[in-house]
Amino acid sequence: MSMQSLTTAVENPSQQRRKDILGVNVAPFDRAEAIAFLARRIRERRFTKIGFLNAHIANVASTDARFAALLSDFVVLADGVGVDVAAKILYGAPFPANLNGTDFIPAFLKSQQEPLTIGLLGASRDNVEQAAARLQAMMPQHRVTVIHDGFFDTAAEDEILARLGRLRPDVLLVAMGVPRQEYWIDGRLSADHCTTAFAVGALFDFLSGAVPRAPSWVRWLRLEWLFRLGLEPSRLWRRYIVGNPLFLFRVLMQRLRRAGPAA
Repeated sequence: MSMQSLTTAVENPSQQRRKDILGVNVAPFDRAEAIAFLARRIRERRFTKIGFLNAHIANVASTDARFAALLSDFVVLADGVGVDVAAKILYGAPFPANLNGTDFIPAFLKSQQEPLTIGLLGASRDNVEQAAARLQAMMPQHRVTVIHDGFFDTAAEDEILARLGRLRPDVLLVAMGVPRQEYWIDGRLSADHCTTAFAVGALFDFLSGAVPRAPSWVRWLRLEWLFRLGLEPSRLWRRYIVGNPLFLFRVLMQRLRRAGPAA
């Protein structure tokens, strides 16, 4: 267990019940526990990297050992129906809550009444700016700042890091896609740059309206992945049509390995 994971386990008894999904340890937080944990880390100015695990990210981790290893220094939250199915297969029960970043991050930020500085980094220029405006309107108690879009060279990266060093936001939302965003957070950021760094995937695209959310009834049925596939079949067919069965196969193999040979 990494030092980060050890510290987290000591501070949060529920973390000791963390669930291993294809080699990635996922914190079994309900929503209130996750909010309380993150609020405390921000209040105490303790650098924390936060990621999410869904079926697609688990598949990436299964084929990229370096990516899987770096996630041990992240607090990883459960995202979506796939990891719930995996938890049922492996541990007999789903996770206490679906903490997908698209819903959880705005809910967490809204719940914090003390003013926070929130930095946005990633996506296209239009989408990140529109996402920042949306967040600022949703939670006027905070200061929301665009750091940069997700398209930058080495020289621009140096300026981004320098700016983060001057600003030191309480929350940095990084939207560069998997696994680039996690690699960037792990390799470039420290307590000198921000307090909490979230790998947020397509959050800015959703907040900006560039990518529509599924209707509430579709989300209630936990079929948002199918809605997204219908919107972008050429880009997402491999992730869902190939990736979802592959994920379930890998979970079943993990279950068989845990069961071991018959006595």
